[in-house]
Amino acid sequence: MQTILILGAGKSSTVLIRTLLEQAFQEDWTVWVADGNISLANQKIAGHPRGCSYYLDLDQQDTWHPLLNASDLVISMLPPSCHLTVASACLRSGKHFLNASYLSPELKQLNEAVQERGLVFLCEMGLDPGIDHMSAMEAIDQIHQKGGRIEKFYSHCGGLIAPESDDNPWHYKISWNPRNVVLAGNEGARFLKDGQPVLLPYPELFDPGRTVSIPGAGTYAWYPNRDSMPYINLYGLKDVYDFVRSTLRHPDFCKGWKVLVESGCTDDSELIDSDSTSYHDFFRSKLKNVPHLDDHIEHQLDFLGLFQQKLIQMGRVSSAQILQRQLEEKLSLNKDDHDMILLLHEIGYRLNNVYREVKLSLVVKGEDAIYTAMAKTVGLPLAIAAKLILNGVIMLPGVHIPVHKSIYLPVLRELEQKSVRFTVED
Repeated sequence: MQTILILGAGKSSTVLIRTLLEQAFQEDWTVWVADGNISLANQKIAGHPRGCSYYLDLDQQDTWHPLLNASDLVISMLPPSCHLTVASACLRSGKHFLNASYLSPELKQLNEAVQERGLVFLCEMGLDPGIDHMSAMEAIDQIHQKGGRIEKFYSHCGGLIAPESDDNPWHYKISWNPRNVVLAGNEGARFLKDGQPVLLPYPELFDPGRTVSIPGAGTYAWYPNRDSMPYINLYGLKDVYDFVRSTLRHPDFCKGWKVLVESGCTDDSELIDSDSTSYHDFFRSKLKNVPHLDDHIEHQLDFLGLFQQKLIQMGRVSSAQILQRQLEEKLSLNKDDHDMILLLHEIGYRLNNVYREVKLSLVVKGEDAIYTAMAKTVGLPLAIAAKLILNGVIMLPGVHIPVHKSIYLPVLRELEQKSVRFTVED
């Protein structure tokens, strides 16, 4: 019997845990879930006979080292800052390691030692990053195999609210880390346009007129991610002239969010004493110099409670922290809401001196506020990869992200069996 240890039982782990438990008898697994909130871990196990829940304190090694030493594969669903600690322990104990976060330079430095131990450390194995890499690489490799030369690559991904659950003027609800929502884009963005690197400052990111149409979903605005440039070499696109990785939002979201950014409401650097300040006075002072507050934007801001007379009473906090609390209160998923994942690749390439374009799109909807589309598209690739590693299908030692054919092909084929399937338009 093999044992899979999952560290972290938060929102993104729900489908991962459920999927592994559903296969536990067939694959002869036990699934251990450890979290700082033991009741949350118990909820995710839900009494399954092949599941066990444990208390986790990462600073107290005796709460998780014995579990790690007794397992065969470890999946970290903890914050990114914790991954190196877990990965280093996996290396010492000879355990495979997976996560859904961006590969850090520190983790990458473990590659040689991981290879020597014959272990698989697989990072960026979720949605974005994850499914975006795998689907992009399959399309890129197919074009290259035909002799095509890729000149344009745009990749857009977003966690949104499904139309049937869209009931607010932002056309958005939070299905992932709310702090990341508030601070998104605050370092600006770098991408390739007409063969030249472009640096777009933070206030210019959220342009509601920058849109794409996604089959079966409609028209959405996009803003470029922090730094697209490293992915050009990673994807092997030496001839590309236009390369962007972006995040999707409803155009109205970008219109309203642009105002919040320009007015400094998303600033996280300056602290204020909020106990004697009302929301109305604080945010009206921030917005006083914004010239384009039309009725719809006023409605959006009022919906978030930014103009209420109530005192903030959060102690010394930043504007971003105040805004985050309001987002969590006003834009949370209701019990029966359906969230929605959208992913679109736009690839332009030249084959036999003829320019062609192909679009690959993915639309995934959640079941409810717990088994969300976000949790599904993060959790399923991890669960599939764990099975493929334990069954000896993925056998590529070292620290990797899923851009290798030996990783992305079997994972994508299994995702298709679970209705995570791309639509292709030539």
